[in-house]
Amino acid sequence: MTGRYSSAMTSGTDLPTTSWAVLGMLSHADELSGYDLKKWADWSLQFFYWSPSFSQIYAELKRLEKHGYVTSRTVTSEDGIRGKRMYAITPTGRDAVAHWVNHSPVEAPVLKHSVLLRAWLGHLAEPDRLREILTAHIDYAENMRRRAAADAEGSDSNPDWAFPSAVLRWCIRHYEAERQLAEDLLTDLEALNKRGRLPRNRESPLAPPKSKSR
Repeated sequence: MTGRYSSAMTSGTDLPTTSWAVLGMLSHADELSGYDLKKWADWSLQFFYWSPSFSQIYAELKRLEKHGYVTSRTVTSEDGIRGKRMYAITPTGRDAVAHWVNHSPVEAPVLKHSVLLRAWLGHLAEPDRLREILTAHIDYAENMRRRAAADAEGSDSNPDWAFPSAVLRWCIRHYEAERQLAEDLLTDLEALNKRGRLPRNRESPLAPPKSKSR
């Protein structure tokens, strides 16, 4: 184990996952600006993780530079007036993100689905409002599927993007399934409405069963 690699392992233990995502994006290019990183996140990360804001990206870049994982330089535009800061991953930074990918614990995905939470509380919801929520979610899933498909198609021509392209194809299938699940749930809820709403004063299913007198 080299000293550089050992240092990379120990100094990056306090970094949040978003830091590794930003550092990972830098590993795909020689140099990127904060604007480039935001566009990359919108192109790929948002479909399966999230797309950090400009302020969050620059905060992570500052943190990564402090760790020695990133270097930066100012590039002046042709007019000599405006300049932009370009960021590049260092060898230590590449070692660190490689160690994170290969050796750090993998957190289980957490599902926090606000649409499902409202459906779960459907006995309190107006049928038309619940239908509106599900219909909007179906449209959202289809829109995300189309966007992921368009981005995946654009990445297929670049061999350097082989792994991001494979993940984008996974995202296409994910949003196809999400749309279908939402359509099925909407069908189930419509069937419940046709049978009639359950009375609101019914005994709670979470309440302990009443003991029978002998």
